[in-house]
Amino acid sequence: MNAYFERLTKELLDQNDALAYAQARTWVELLWEDFEATYARAGYSYKGKELTERVVRQWIRQYGAKLHEFEAINPKYKHLLNRDDYLKH
Repeated sequence: MNAYFERLTKELLDQNDALAYAQARTWVELLWEDFEATYARAGYSYKGKELTERVVRQWIRQYGAKLHEFEAINPKYKHLLNRDDYLKH
């Protein structure tokens, strides 16, 4: 799993220089988990990590440059995504 997350985090950082590594990694993990949970709730059978990687990569390409503008409303994620004390890459 770590290899998937590392590849996707690097791709996100390449697209968005406003994110710190920890923020980008958090985004990748949240997007990954969100896709897999939504896919499962919809009743689809598990298609493997490769499908999830392709979907998350597509989301990064579409929205990655703007992810730092997302303001987390959910307090569960707010502290993870909107931190000013991260070192930028």
